[in-house]
Amino acid sequence: MERVVDLDEAALEIERRRGRWEDAGLTVEPVTWRDEAQEWPQQLMPDRAAVVDADSLGIVLTGLGGELSVVLFRGGWTDSDYFAGLDDFGALPTTAIGSAAAFGDQLDSYVARVFGPLAGTAV
Repeated sequence: MERVVDLDEAALEIERRRGRWEDAGLTVEPVTWRDEAQEWPQQLMPDRAAVVDADSLGIVLTGLGGELSVVLFRGGWTDSDYFAGLDDFGALPTTAIGSAAAFGDQLDSYVARVFGPLAGTAV
């Protein structure tokens, strides 16, 4: 898979937001990593140091009546699912992501879509 996004930098974008999300009442699960070097089926690893060739990272946020799951692939796209109510759930659209900063912007839009505007969440 082509390396479009630096996943370590993308993880820093998550960490920059973690405190604000938690202050707003969200639970932020640890980032998980998938190692392309592992044989199938690859296990999700919470320890970046244990991953030789990261090809994706994932994050799950819950709280305020919703849940958001986002997986970023180093090729520059996300798979994102959410639940914001019995009649408001599904996949979120993604656009090409060319940088960790663009991933951070997409995360911000996803969080606002699923959980609404969070007080004090400006990055």
